[in-house]
Amino acid sequence: MTASSKPDFRTISEFRKRHLKALSGLFVQVLKLCAQAGLVKLGHVALDGTKIKANASKHKAMSYARMQKAEVALAAEVAGWLKAADAADRKDDVSLGADQRGDEMPDWVSDKQKRLAKIREAKASLEAEAKAQADAKTKAKDGDDHPGDGPRPGQKPKHPAGEPKPKAQRNFTDPDSRIMPGKDGFVQAYNGQIAVDATAQVIVAHSLSNSSADAPCLIPLTDAVTQNIGKSPREISADAGYCSEANLAALNERKISAYIATGQAKRPTIGGKVGGPLTRAMRCKLKLGGYRSRYRLRKQLPEPVFGQIKQARGFRQFLLRGLDKVRDEWSLICIAHNLTKLWAAG
Repeated sequence: MTASSKPDFRTISEFRKRHLKALSGLFVQVLKLCAQAGLVKLGHVALDGTKIKANASKHKAMSYARMQKAEVALAAEVAGWLKAADAADRKDDVSLGADQRGDEMPDWVSDKQKRLAKIREAKASLEAEAKAQADAKTKAKDGDDHPGDGPRPGQKPKHPAGEPKPKAQRNFTDPDSRIMPGKDGFVQAYNGQIAVDATAQVIVAHSLSNSSADAPCLIPLTDAVTQNIGKSPREISADAGYCSEANLAALNERKISAYIATGQAKRPTIGGKVGGPLTRAMRCKLKLGGYRSRYRLRKQLPEPVFGQIKQARGFRQFLLRGLDKVRDEWSLICIAHNLTKLWAAG
C-alpha cells in the first residue's frame, strides 16, 4: 500500500541504475511467458537492426589525425603554462616569502590539462584497437592454407598495419559509441538488433553493438533465439546487410531455411553472377518465390516493432553511456515491448 503516493523520478532512476543487470535478465522470463500464451511459434523469424543515437554528440568526437596535432599543440601550451607558473611561484617566493601559498592552477589551465589527458586516452585506445586488428589478421594469415588468396605481389598496403587510420574517431563523452550512417546523415550511435517472431511481433532475441555492420550479428542473434526458447526457428528472413557466404553456410548447418536479400530492398534478387555459390542460390530462391516469397515478411515484422519503439514510445536516444550499460538499456526496451504484447493478449 502506497497511500496514493508516487515515487519521485529520481527514485525510479536510481532503482534502475542499481538493478540494471537484474532487470535486463528478465527478458528471457517475459519471453517464456509470451511463448506459454501462444504468442511465439518460431515458424518464421525476421531480423533487422536500427541505429539509435548515443547519449553523446558527434561534435564531441575527434579523428586520430586531429588527435596527433592537438596532442602536440596542447602539450606545448600546457608546458608553457607550467613553466610560466613556476617562474611566477619563484617571483612570489622572493616578494612574499616561501611560506605563502597560491599555487592552485586556474580553471582555464586545469581544463586544458583534462582535455589533453582525454585526447591521450582516446589516442591510446585507437592505437590498441588497430594493433589488435593487425595481430588478428596476421594470425589468420598464418593459419591460412591458401596463401594465394591474399594481396597480389607488388601491391602496397593502403595503410600501415597496426596503426589507426587518420579518420578513425573516438568520442570523448561516450568512447564506446561510434559514428554511423543514418537516415538523416551520420549520427553518434549504437546498432540495436532484434529478431521478431511472425505470430504476434514478439521480440525473441536482441543484441547491440557499436559496429554499423549487420552481417556479424546474424548467427549470434539466431543462436540467441534457440537459447532463449529452447528450439530453433524454421525460417529466417533478413535484408542484404546480413548476406554473406559464411552466414548462409551457418544457417544451412543449423537446418534453418533462409530468405536473405542479395541486393537492394526494392530489388532483393539483383546482383547477377556476383557472390559465391550460396549467394547465387539464394538469389534464385528469392526470384522463384516472386511476390509470394517468404522474404516479404521481413518488412512486416521488425520495421513495425522499431516504429512502435521509436515513434509510439518516443525512444530515439539512449540515456546511459558505455557499451555494457547501453546493452542492458536496450534489453529493457525489448522487455517493455514484449510486455505490451503479453498485456494485449491477456
